[in-house]
Amino acid sequence: MEIIKKAVSISEAVKKGEGRVTVRGWVYRKRVLKEKIFIVLRDATGILQLVLPREKFKVAEDLNLESSLVVTGVLVKEPRAPGGVELHVESIDWAYVGEPYPINEDAAVADSEYLLDVRHLWLRSRKMQAVLKIRHTVFGAIHDYFRKSGFYEVQTPMFITAAVEGGATLFKVDYFGQPVYLTQSSQFYLEALIYSLEKVYVVAPSFRAEPSRTRRHLTEFWHAEMEIAWADMEDAVKVGEELITHVVNKVLEERQAELKLLGRNTEMLERAKPPFYRVSYDEAVEILQKKGIQISWGDDIGADEERALTLEFDKPIVLYGFPEKLKAFYHRNDPRRPEVTLSFDVLLPEGYGEVIGGGERIYDAKELVDKIIRFGLNPADYQWYIDLRRYGSVPHAGFGLGADRLTMWIVGADHIKDGGAFPPGG
Repeated sequence: MEIIKKAVSISEAVKKGEGRVTVRGWVYRKRVLKEKIFIVLRDATGILQLVLPREKFKVAEDLNLESSLVVTGVLVKEPRAPGGVELHVESIDWAYVGEPYPINEDAAVADSEYLLDVRHLWLRSRKMQAVLKIRHTVFGAIHDYFRKSGFYEVQTPMFITAAVEGGATLFKVDYFGQPVYLTQSSQFYLEALIYSLEKVYVVAPSFRAEPSRTRRHLTEFWHAEMEIAWADMEDAVKVGEELITHVVNKVLEERQAELKLLGRNTEMLERAKPPFYRVSYDEAVEILQKKGIQISWGDDIGADEERALTLEFDKPIVLYGFPEKLKAFYHRNDPRRPEVTLSFDVLLPEGYGEVIGGGERIYDAKELVDKIIRFGLNPADYQWYIDLRRYGSVPHAGFGLGADRLTMWIVGADHIKDGGAFPPGG
């Protein structure tokens, strides 16, 4: 183990560019020529070409892709090698010869279902490695933004007794003989917490029992949610714009190599700066009708409509002013136009669609109860939520951001399952 621990990372070795080093990693590519064996070794930081005299290192011929290896050698400048440096190997200090690797380049290109079946192995690919590094930066930037903006991070339950979005999409769980559900959103708990901390956020899984196989839905997804006291819809929109911009800027700053490896055109990412385009629901319906899409006022703007709409713009859209029936009961209706709500979605460009859903919450107890009843729900199921309005209620607003969908857009993935390590059902 001593020689293994002496190894430096491949990025350190490439940066050093000369001298003797020990490196460790996995066989990414291998070519056997008449006199030499060329191995491209990978680790978490990059790749390095190894050059081994075939006569001296017969064992290297038996190394399959993804076999693990520790080698010592001398670094030599070589413009044709990845990173402009290669390692002339003097000794193989440790090796684990793996079985023939089941993923080849043809499978990687042609069969996405197969790659889901072997996801535990596909994570080793440079493509998935790049995605996971970008996702790491996305989640770090979310926390960074909220903390620097005066928000308190909180933790909320995963088991709930009342639906936030709708009973039809709840996962039911038997909790010692009592029915409970996996959370769809932490919103109600965050609303309770604003009366103590005023500005709160949580990053946690949410669950939707939607057997959808669309490119942008997951049954289990990561939700970044926030609520702020003494705030209206515009305050929430401002936070959403700033949050997305901060995350994108962090990725552009720290992950250019990964974006390049993925072939991501960053032009749209670079344009994601406030203010985002403002489009009312009314305007959106008109735009879609002019594009020949069959939609009437009051109809939902679904995935297909969102795609058509976002292709008209070159940066994110704030879509606002939805009819009452299209949004959950807790959204406050616009006093100037009661048939619409003070709610908004942020839609990502390039057809990716909704990434944020939020708005101004009802803060008057009677108004909330009346709307619960109007929606055909039972106020008794929401007593503690109504209770929040009975003791010093204040105007407040918030939103939920789908971190998986944001990552999907940033990396330019075709399917949301390609934006994380272990997608549910994958």
